Amino acid sequence: MRRLLPLLLLAGCIDPTPFTNPPALSTEVSDWRDEIIYQLIVDRFADGDVNNDYNVSENPDVLSRHLGGDYQGVMDNVGYLDALGVTAVWVSPIVVNVEEDAGVAGYHGYWTQDFENVNPHFGDIARFREMVDVLHSHGIKVILDIVTNHVGQLFYYDINRNGRPDTTIYGAGSLDPNQIGSDPIFYLTEWDPPYDPRGVQSWTSLGESGPAPLGWVYEPEINRMPPEPPEFQNPDWYNRRGRVTDWNDREQVVKGDFPGGLKDLDTTNPEVVAALIDVFEFWIGQTNIDGFRIDTVKHVEHSFWQQFAPAIRQYAASQGKNDFLMFGESFDGDDALDGSYTMPNELDSVFYFPQKFQVFDDVFKYGGPTSKVQDLYDQRAVDYGSAPQPDGVGVAPQDVLVDFIDNHDLPRFLFDNPDHAALKAALAYLFTEDGIPCLYYGTEQGFLGGNDPAYREPLWWSDYDTSGDLFQHVAALTHLRRASDALRRGDFQIRWVSDRVNGEEDAHVLAFERATDSQRVLVVINTAGDGRAHTSYQGHDMPVGFDSGTPLQVVYPPDDSRTFTVSGAGTLSVDVDPYEALVLAPPGSIPEP
Repeated sequence: MRRLLPLLLLAGCIDPTPFTNPPALSTEVSDWRDEIIYQLIVDRFADGDVNNDYNVSENPDVLSRHLGGDYQGVMDNVGYLDALGVTAVWVSPIVVNVEEDAGVAGYHGYWTQDFENVNPHFGDIARFREMVDVLHSHGIKVILDIVTNHVGQLFYYDINRNGRPDTTIYGAGSLDPNQIGSDPIFYLTEWDPPYDPRGVQSWTSLGESGPAPLGWVYEPEINRMPPEPPEFQNPDWYNRRGRVTDWNDREQVVKGDFPGGLKDLDTTNPEVVAALIDVFEFWIGQTNIDGFRIDTVKHVEHSFWQQFAPAIRQYAASQGKNDFLMFGESFDGDDALDGSYTMPNELDSVFYFPQKFQVFDDVFKYGGPTSKVQDLYDQRAVDYGSAPQPDGVGVAPQDVLVDFIDNHDLPRFLFDNPDHAALKAALAYLFTEDGIPCLYYGTEQGFLGGNDPAYREPLWWSDYDTSGDLFQHVAALTHLRRASDALRRGDFQIRWVSDRVNGEEDAHVLAFERATDSQRVLVVINTAGDGRAHTSYQGHDMPVGFDSGTPLQVVYPPDDSRTFTVSGAGTLSVDVDPYEALVLAPPGSIPEP
């Protein structure tokens, strides 16, 4: 399966560098709870090398095309990452992709054509390794985005058996909606036909004629070619059932092609399992990366993860890479489904979509009751793994969920609620709650893109400004988190939430404590902008975990000089202005950020 040279896709791209002299692997992490992840799309972060700027859009506002970002650009702007205070970067997939499909480019990396070669749009293997080394030298870990569920749109279903991909409109009806009684008209594309549990079938006007043959395509001008390594050209390695049409049907979600013609691998086939393990062990060994973010995990059987995850961990550890993190993306608000991928011998963590929808959207963006935070948190002990994975990161999945506000698949927070104060309150929660915070590039610059591709703006639109209010807000929070053991590794205990939203004294209050054996911190947030809120209701103040008489000072915001004292009853009353977030701790217990 191994080849020595990356693929040259198009004339004019960079010269290849052999996959020789792989780096020695090293362990860069002691506890993933200490890390702050920054998600970036390489094509959109920074353009540092004009030599790989081929097939780049002449119009920099056309966000569905390649725009020129690369690994050199990441290295050139490592100071920006340092100033922001992040400690890990999640980079978009490295592998060779279909160049474009229907006028949209594969700049994002999710349309795999070659599993074991570097996409030359971003640089060669030497440049990627150099990027990893530079980031490591700054204390920044590297998480690589990978896809195991599918390949790009590399074949079609030859439904009419004429040896070419066709689009057909059929039916005896009328396109006139006012004509009654006619048969409907249907549209069918052999690139992406609808799901059939039998497998996509051949048929003509005379009827069905058995399973549709698979037709590989040879279009080198857009790199739509049979997949590499050649083992992936075996038709039996694919489920071949067509496109998911019912997202409530688990069989379709797992066995169907991803809409857009992304062809679903049969991840129950032992040969496929072994090949994918081999592929991604290869990337660890070639690059010294520190973890995987794994795409589309809910589209793959649990049995696959129970083989893949232990094998990857064992390989990484055998090569000197301990604490290799694997977290998955299920893109689903179903907490039980999300958590099911963290059960024994599966993933270390998941991208915490239920919190994205139920807390960051419902509470912070749209002003819902803070009791939603408690409701979701109460599910965690039931829905997520409670013990560390064998040979994994040493922390139970339920304690290292990857928290996020924005990401590359959803409209940004500010698109739906343009109030920066609301986003700042949400960011305060992101960087003080438990788990691993993950910041999507551009949030710190106030980007407000809507649906795809608008939420994938180039960061250079911001001129990499580090003086803006949101950037400074994020930097202060990341530095506070890094300075506090309690905010990174402490237990999480909710002290006050409310189901009231109509102006009552405790409406929209969220208060919680983070505590280790040696440090305790209290966080109080007003999650709405419609009035002052209090940690009390009808004469009852908030109970806290500090001893009676303990003095507390505001450690965030850093310019707030207010002080508080815990009452003899072990309670505390704190007032918070609209969208205000306060972090309180005993004087001197946390170094100033």
